Amino acid sequence: MSGCYINGIATITAQPTTDPNNFLEDVIAFDEVIFRATDPDYKAYIKPSAMRRMSKSVKMGVTTSKIALASSCIEMPDAIITGTGMGCKQDSEKFLEKILHNDEQFLTPTLFIQSTHNTVGGQIALGLGCKAYNVTYVQGAVSFETSIIDAHLMLSESPEKNILVGGIDEIAKNSTLLHTLDGHIKNKNINVLDLLDSNSKGTVCSEGATFVVLGSERKENSLAKIVDIETKNAATPDEIKKDIEKFIDRQGLSINDIDAIVLGNNGDIDFDHYYKNLQNSIFSEKEQLCYKHVIGEYHTASAVGFWIASKIFETNKVPSVLKVNNISAQNHKNILLYNQYRAKNHSIALLQRC
Repeated sequence: MSGCYINGIATITAQPTTDPNNFLEDVIAFDEVIFRATDPDYKAYIKPSAMRRMSKSVKMGVTTSKIALASSCIEMPDAIITGTGMGCKQDSEKFLEKILHNDEQFLTPTLFIQSTHNTVGGQIALGLGCKAYNVTYVQGAVSFETSIIDAHLMLSESPEKNILVGGIDEIAKNSTLLHTLDGHIKNKNINVLDLLDSNSKGTVCSEGATFVVLGSERKENSLAKIVDIETKNAATPDEIKKDIEKFIDRQGLSINDIDAIVLGNNGDIDFDHYYKNLQNSIFSEKEQLCYKHVIGEYHTASAVGFWIASKIFETNKVPSVLKVNNISAQNHKNILLYNQYRAKNHSIALLQRC
């Protein structure tokens, strides 16, 4: 395939990640299992009259897309591809509540229109006046990676294009309650910085949005090269280990060439063994980084791993809060990303310094 370079990236998470001068140096230690994203000054990116009608996911998506485009010096993308696990849940719940309260009568279509999964991509396109290719992928925890794969395929056919790709998910009252009842979220509050040592079922829930601008050619402002991405629906820990070894070999590299691995450990004792199997074997002598004890879990949280790798390449720094072992890479050239959610939707990605 052709080259795939990250020429701009932005993320909104529970931490103040929109500040370009703060790479997880000042971390908020939440003492709860459900916590919202830290809001930037949305008024700097969205007109107040338009923002009044936007849900949280739309505001986050529009803002991060504008920051990513500005950092890449691109005014108009040639395609907009978004990924989301659950879509605009807040407006979906509001619409369903109105159906119940109004006895299925006198309903306005606004909330229904704004509750669809492709709302964020549509709002970004409307704001930019972009009439190009616009697709939303809903693939659970690999929604963002699937969007990247689509963009990579498009760049192989049309290398001159600049493609805006993002992942967005938000918290909503009722759906989050259901995840708590079925054990996906921990039943007791916890200091999130201690999440990886919790030894209990479930994880912590949050929200966020990450957008990248991709191009086929390396530019002066390019942050990283996405060498390859692979997704898999279901596998055992040993199968994943073999898949990663084959994935690295396919790039003409070996385990020795990997400088650091970014893992999606989320403190769920039932499923973190997927990561620990790698940490204690083929990557035992590699720098290991985790991030969900800082930003929480949501379907497109893995996109933050791309932001972390890009920031490491850009700043040559690794925030201490991310490190989970005592090994430090001498040079960060190749960073591997691995994520899964509840033993499904596995993703492997390799990012390389430009």
